[in-house]
This record gives sequence, structure tokens and C-alpha cells, in this order.
Amino acid sequence: MQHQQLASGRWHQMTLAEQMGNIGSEVSRACRWQGKNQTRFDGAVERASELLCLTIDDPRWRGRRKELCRANELFWDAVSGGKEYNTTLESLLRYFDAFAMAARLKK
Repeated sequence: MQHQQLASGRWHQMTLAEQMGNIGSEVSRACRWQGKNQTRFDGAVERASELLCLTIDDPRWRGRRKELCRANELFWDAVSGGKEYNTTLESLLRYFDAFAMAARLKK
């Protein structure tokens, strides 16, 4: 686990918008490195996946678990080339950026 400090409780103090905005940062990094640097791409994918799992497991969002699991499914579709849903990392950025903007507006 790369996000030990977040997993130990700090992640569960963030709002959903903050969590999703942070996931979006890793999706953005994956998008930037896809096809250019496999090591950096793999690292960003692993971090995004870990943060998505932490968010899905957050009991505060149980009413949104279906949406979160769908976001995870689409993320993995994009990572694997969009074979099932034609998803791209670029298309997911718009989804995650909306959360980042909402988090910024709340502060």
C-alpha cells in the first residue's frame, strides 16, 4: 500500500469531493504517462486504484457505492485500452475534475 497514512484514517476525514479530486490527480498522471513511461504509468494506475478502493470502502459513501464501483470499472476499462466501454483516461478526467472543482469551491 502506497498511501499508508491515508489508509490509516486521514482519507476518511476528507469529503467525497476531496477524495475523488485526489483520485483524479492520479488519473491525470496516468493519462500523462500512458504510452510514454510504463513505470510512471503503472505507478499512477496503482495509486489511483488504491485510492478508489479506499473510497469505495469508506462507509460514509455506502449510498454512492454503485457509482463508485462503476467509476472503478470504467477506470480499469480505460487502463486496459477501453475494450469493453470505449473508455479513455481523458474522458474520465472530466468526471474527476468536477469533484476537484467542487472541493475547491467549498474551501
